[in-house]
Amino acid sequence: MNICLMTNTYLPHVGGVAKSVSTCARSFHRQGHGVLVIAPAYDEPAPADDEALVERVVAIKRFNHTDFSVRLPFATACLTRLRQFAPDVVHSHHPFLLGENALRLSMARRVPLIFTHHTRYEDYLHYLPFEAVDLKAFVTSLCTYYANHCDAVIAPSASAAARLAAHGVLRPVEVIPTGTDTARFARGDGAALRRRMGIPKDAFVIGTVGRLAPEKNLEYLAQAAARSLRRLPGAHFLVAGDGPAGPALRRILEEAGAGERIHLCGTLEGSDLVDAYHAMSVFAFSSLTETQGLVLTEAMAAGLPVVALRADGVQDVMTPGVGLMLETAASPEVFARALLKLAQEPGLRTRMSGTARRVAARYDHERCAQAVLDVYREAGRRYRAQRSAAGQNHLKSLQRRLSVEWKLITNKAKFAVKSLPSDMSLPEIPLC
Repeated sequence: MNICLMTNTYLPHVGGVAKSVSTCARSFHRQGHGVLVIAPAYDEPAPADDEALVERVVAIKRFNHTDFSVRLPFATACLTRLRQFAPDVVHSHHPFLLGENALRLSMARRVPLIFTHHTRYEDYLHYLPFEAVDLKAFVTSLCTYYANHCDAVIAPSASAAARLAAHGVLRPVEVIPTGTDTARFARGDGAALRRRMGIPKDAFVIGTVGRLAPEKNLEYLAQAAARSLRRLPGAHFLVAGDGPAGPALRRILEEAGAGERIHLCGTLEGSDLVDAYHAMSVFAFSSLTETQGLVLTEAMAAGLPVVALRADGVQDVMTPGVGLMLETAASPEVFARALLKLAQEPGLRTRMSGTARRVAARYDHERCAQAVLDVYREAGRRYRAQRSAAGQNHLKSLQRRLSVEWKLITNKAKFAVKSLPSDMSLPEIPLC
């Protein structure tokens, strides 16, 4: 099977969607399938091990400090490679930008289109370089419209699938988590990273991993960690990640008198990331905007007990026994007490560690990749059956394509109008 994966964010960018697409691409390739990833070009060098599977498109990198790159029109080389590759299925990982190209490609090639809903886009509108009213409802409706024009929809968690249904997605939604290389995360050299960061080998280490961004609720986590460090003089706080919320996080810890015990490692990859997990004693997670929370399964595969807030995505992963899950209304003080409980009860940590490893095995990347392949095959079977039943009515196919194209154009126009400040008027456009 020739599989085309289209994504607005990919390696070397480090994030949940990039990891998900890369993990699937490698698994599919190992199983002998043809794989082509269409992704933005970045200034940083990309990993060499799977770059042969990738066709880069010119884009405005990390638009307005987001994870997304705004793609420019496809170059001839990309179009040529797509024609030569001749995909049997197109898998879109975003409903806009390259997702729009995925929709057009699937219609042009007459192959099924699969969509994975990775992100709660309505929670990321603060990244737009303007303020506009009613955008939350508009973005939600745009995502819903896109999903309903796909042949199959995947959500990484049951709660994400429920949100799609609540928003009006009528297509059946398959729940397939983003896979984790559990064997790789099970083995790491935490002692080496502790030495490098100046953390005593016997210290209790609260840790977290991820983008340091406002939507991750990191000021809350910093306040909870500060309270814990005040009561645990020998404890440390280890953060693997980078982003605009980093300075605020450090400021909160420094004001609490724990500046020497906070360690901001920056973005880590490969064995360095695995070592960071193994340098931690407990994993702390405060985000409320996840569809799954990939770092949770990575931490659990490393045998870490988890303290987190009960939120969509998180509650799907945190089954009983893997850690302590608190209500979303819990104060930083309550979160700190949960961290203290695990610091003071090593036996409890050990039991939770074993449970976390067993639960993480359910999210192994090969198992998840196989489930995605099953979706491709079933979508392909249905697609061929529908074409056969319709007698390959090219007129109806053309009408559907024109309808979808027109909807895309009008949605773009509506978005542009809604994005304008209220005191700005559109110029007169002469009719030709």
